[in-house]
Amino acid sequence: MKKTSKGKSINLVALATVCALTLSLLAGCTGGAPAAASASAEASSESVAATAAPEASSTEPSASAEAAGMYYDAAATVESIVKDAAGKGMVGNWGLGNEYEIQALLSKYVQPTTFLSQAFDMDGFDDDSILLASAMTYNELGLVKNSYDGGYKYGDKVKAIDMNDEGVAMLEDNIFCTEAFAKANPNTVKAFLAASMKGWKYACENPEEAAQIVFKNGSSVSSEHQAYMASEVKKLVETDTKGATVTEYGKLDDAALQQTLDLAKKYIMLKDSVAADKLKAMTLDDIRDASYLAGSSSAGTPEKSSVSIQLKWLPQAQFMGYYVALDKGFYKESGLDVKIVPGGGDISETTAVYSGQVDFGVTWVSNLIAANAGGMTLTEVAQVFQRSGLVLVHKVN
Repeated sequence: MKKTSKGKSINLVALATVCALTLSLLAGCTGGAPAAASASAEASSESVAATAAPEASSTEPSASAEAAGMYYDAAATVESIVKDAAGKGMVGNWGLGNEYEIQALLSKYVQPTTFLSQAFDMDGFDDDSILLASAMTYNELGLVKNSYDGGYKYGDKVKAIDMNDEGVAMLEDNIFCTEAFAKANPNTVKAFLAASMKGWKYACENPEEAAQIVFKNGSSVSSEHQAYMASEVKKLVETDTKGATVTEYGKLDDAALQQTLDLAKKYIMLKDSVAADKLKAMTLDDIRDASYLAGSSSAGTPEKSSVSIQLKWLPQAQFMGYYVALDKGFYKESGLDVKIVPGGGDISETTAVYSGQVDFGVTWVSNLIAANAGGMTLTEVAQVFQRSGLVLVHKVN
């Protein structure tokens, strides 16, 4: 546990998504193709370099300054809030892979695409040094709002700007493998997807039970936060970027994927000219293959029965579908012996899969795009999260 400057007890591993992105955008640091490592590292360095405060905006502030900090009227428009916070240079993001959505939002409201470098806690938001702070709906937003261990207890004194509502959402957690592995082991991929999606369906239908299953598998966050996470992750799995209900678990929505690819092309900056050209020419066929999910219900005998999947971070409800599938025996029913490998080590999930250390991985679509632009040959075979979990949280009067 880490004591913050405000005296709050924050468990850093609860901030899983952010920390894991460090590894994702450094894909190739250990093993894999040098070109892939170079492109990913350059994408990361370009992003972090963009954290200087933006030039002052001429927009009149819509917020009222109070002794305790900066607050926005609950009825203030997104545009007025974004322009005010951007004009003050007080929009925060971790700068580790999902800043592209923030940059797209800032561009939408004709603001500089620079931002403050946000720490792996919400202290900057708490002490008013960041007016618009990045948060994942299933993680940091819960810590800000809730009063359980590690929470900041703001309750309804905060609101959030949703990337989906703003039309700048980029898709996150998916299941991927290498193109070569999928072609050599089609039945294995199909069987793994069928069992995993069965696990995700059960988890979403029984989020409280799923949270407990994850908790007993080594969760290092409180059971209360785990339960909160499960309820929020369920929404990301069963609702698309437009707010419509999704009943086909793992569906590869080409419209949402295309939006993600388009934004990636615009905001991922690669210094390597070969990688940059490859990114510019990239199409959906270069990053996904929906045929394995479509054929998963009729999978034959797996070519490889013992397989592994690496997560983006430590056990938590962000990955509850896999733990449920393991706990309920869904993988065994499909003829598979599955090992779930937590993330957070010295190697990213894209590199681990590309180098053959694991068979499957969980990553964000932008990470996979950057990795393939850098020379990897990864393919997404299922899209678990159907909408972005990223929001910008702000205080209200």
